[in-house]
Amino acid sequence: MQYLVSVIDDTAGLATPDEMAAIDVFNDRLKAEGHWVFAGGLAAPSSATVIDNRGEEALFTDGPFLESKEYIIGFWIIEAPDLDVALKLAAEGSKHCNRKVEVRPVL
Repeated sequence: MQYLVSVIDDTAGLATPDEMAAIDVFNDRLKAEGHWVFAGGLAAPSSATVIDNRGEEALFTDGPFLESKEYIIGFWIIEAPDLDVALKLAAEGSKHCNRKVEVRPVL
């Protein structure tokens, strides 16, 4: 089963060089153990555009969907046999990137 591990932060700042090195180590481990599917960092929330095309015409709005103190700044999509393994990996990812994470199964 695949899981989305969202990385949450309260700043738009990038990871420090030490954090990036730790993330690289964690990514290499995910790859070596067969858990890696995909990962990426996201630009600042201010760069977002929300699009709502449910009506007659598409509406484009600058900025994030929600105004919040915390934003998703990156993510991993991992492969794990069950939620327990996904949670363990996510806890390690949180430690390596020095940020909170959220885990959700991919449907």
